[in-house]
Amino acid sequence: MRISKLIFRLWIGSVFFLMMTGCDHIHTNMKETYAYTFRLGESHPSSHPTAQADVEFARRVEEETGGRIKIIVYFDQELGTEPEVIEQVRFGAIDFTRVSIANLVETVPDLYVLQLPYLYEDRDHMWRVLESDIGDGLLEGVGDYGFIGLTWFDAGSRSFYTRDKPIEKLEDLQGLSIRMMENSLMREMSKAMGFTGVLLPYGEIYPLIQQGALHGAENNFSSYLTQSHYQVAPFFSMDEHLRIPEILIGSKIALSNISQEDWAIIRKVARETTVYQKQLWSEMEEKAKERLIEEGVQIIELKDRSAFVQAVQPVYDKYEEQYGELIRRIKAE
Repeated sequence: MRISKLIFRLWIGSVFFLMMTGCDHIHTNMKETYAYTFRLGESHPSSHPTAQADVEFARRVEEETGGRIKIIVYFDQELGTEPEVIEQVRFGAIDFTRVSIANLVETVPDLYVLQLPYLYEDRDHMWRVLESDIGDGLLEGVGDYGFIGLTWFDAGSRSFYTRDKPIEKLEDLQGLSIRMMENSLMREMSKAMGFTGVLLPYGEIYPLIQQGALHGAENNFSSYLTQSHYQVAPFFSMDEHLRIPEILIGSKIALSNISQEDWAIIRKVARETTVYQKQLWSEMEEKAKERLIEEGVQIIELKDRSAFVQAVQPVYDKYEEQYGELIRRIKAE
């Protein structure tokens, strides 16, 4: 069964590759100054900070290669969902993509450690890690799975928000039903912390909280605002249990013919684009927070997270053999 599935995936990948390289050849002939025309898949709308960073990356690459390389950005899942695009990038049907590592860990398990709860002290700590030898090593490691790791992007932190009362201490979570991201690690985290983690599609959160079937959910300020969840869950407790970065990757297959000179430019531009994306993200987050305060949301900044951190120790114990050394390096950064 596994062999049949692998053959099917390889066949699908080859079909996509032939189709897309044919399309790129047409694009190249339409504008002869481009030696290469590539596609970048993005799930966010064009107004999102990450999507704007994609556009800046594409613009700078074209500019600094003297027009040899054109990267076309496709927004709003036009090329597929993140898991679908990851698969296509792996087989060479799509050239670049920006994805959450939460969707990439199924293919690149080495990145799983970056999803652990309360892994970082704060945002600065996360970026010290990602911009150190640790982050560089993880970027290089995705090459073992058919990708080229280019740079990291910010996706903020995720915190709890609730319907009836704020979460100010660990005991406040006991017995609550909280919607979590749909993966097994979130289930382990909720069990360790004493609440029921409900894994369900994002679109179902609002009505279930409104009806009282859910006590709350968790996400960043921006999503909490844009999805109007603050209307039914007005208590936002900044425990920042997760900081899951995003990653810009390329396809080893599709990009195999690029010269070393152009690769140097692409890698440099990608790293510089991270600075731009981080600034855009910070501005968006600050505006969202200000708007939420105007809307009457009660924002609770936790002064002591030690009980929360201690509660998830069983999760760390489970992954000690696999990630213990790396976790200690991250904590010490």
